[in-house]
Amino acid sequence: MNAREVAHAALAAAEGEAEAVAHVERSGLARFASSEVHQPTLIDNAVVTLRVVRGSRTGVATTNKVDGDGLAELARRAADTAETAPADETFPGLALPAEPPQVGGADEETAGLGPDDQARLAAAAIDAAGDVPAFGFFTSGVTELAVASSTGILVGQEMTDATALVVAADEERSGYAEQTAWRAGNVDPASVAREAAAKAERTAGSAEIEPGAYGAVLEPYALAELIEYFAHDSFGALGLLEERSYLSGRLGEQIFDEKISIADDSLDPRGLPKSFDFEGTPKQRVALVEDGIARGVVWDRTTAAQAGNGVQSTGHAPPLESRDWGPLPYALSIAAGEAESVDELAGLVGDGIYITRLHYLGVVHARQGLITGMTRDGTFRIRDGEIAEPLVNLRFTVAVPELLGEVHGLTRSVALVNSQNFYGERYPYGVLAPALASARFRITGVGSKPGI
Repeated sequence: MNAREVAHAALAAAEGEAEAVAHVERSGLARFASSEVHQPTLIDNAVVTLRVVRGSRTGVATTNKVDGDGLAELARRAADTAETAPADETFPGLALPAEPPQVGGADEETAGLGPDDQARLAAAAIDAAGDVPAFGFFTSGVTELAVASSTGILVGQEMTDATALVVAADEERSGYAEQTAWRAGNVDPASVAREAAAKAERTAGSAEIEPGAYGAVLEPYALAELIEYFAHDSFGALGLLEERSYLSGRLGEQIFDEKISIADDSLDPRGLPKSFDFEGTPKQRVALVEDGIARGVVWDRTTAAQAGNGVQSTGHAPPLESRDWGPLPYALSIAAGEAESVDELAGLVGDGIYITRLHYLGVVHARQGLITGMTRDGTFRIRDGEIAEPLVNLRFTVAVPELLGEVHGLTRSVALVNSQNFYGERYPYGVLAPALASARFRITGVGSKPGI
């Protein structure tokens, strides 16, 4: 059965008011290490979550047994849970039907890739890495999401995605690159591997640097991850309502450099398009920051009801199992600038550091937008406006508002940086980000040299 059929059948098994969300995945992942493919993974699975409503009480159950007996058991468990659940006076009721926007995001060729194709594309990355050992994966898949409810909703969407990710590394060097698209034809594993290997070759003989505030160039990989961590507390409605968002009390105010505009836009064909959320509510583009001014956050129906004053859902209800986080922006897009290249950005910085990617991030203080972590797989000194000698991995602690408070420039080109971890159910999403040059990036310590 496809996702619409699964959702409809699950709803039919329930009695009374209910909502079914079906998630069907067919995907494959060819992982490689030390330049050898070693872990092929294939998934063909259907999961359905049923929410049964009894007044202000709701019960939720999930299964991947989607035959008649499995769905009957699912309905029984959800109903039993609803009978004993505590009353929730904030529950806004199930969504009403609304026509979702038409979006792209599904490619027949990508959906048709099989394990031999995925292994072949992984091998292309390995071959292109040359003498530097390659670690990473090529993955592709097709995902179907559907929502059916007793209020009359029946919506479905098919999505495809493909990603090539390569870390080229040995004991002294490491470099990173990735590409993601909803068309596999727009992902070139060999090009990704060459980029990672070229970066790795430049990291040998890395030096340390004194802690302090430096001008910095962040590649899209680094900027995307930093903004995503910031967004989880600051660009979602629950963070705003709980006053842990940096935007709390600042809507309408200048919070970043005027060069910075950020939106959440699931309709953008450059990303991984989505038509509706996990309640079946149509997706909307949401302006979060415009020309440095805080404009808004993303909402689902629960947080909109809590806010009152006519606030409406923007189509950002998460899966039921993630509702404790509230609505989150899963299609962040940072507006491009005028710079032609990262070399031009380095020229704007003059003296500072160049950062390929980040890892091991943690939020220190959500209300201040304070995040800590490490640089990785390609950190360099910038001297006299040029990218110079390699540096060891660096510890940083950055207030995102400070980083984005004085921006020298951004590149014209943007990259789609994947945010899917591929260890749970596949729901492809990512961040569209340019490279950025900032006046201040605070280094607080040094770590290990590049390499494995």
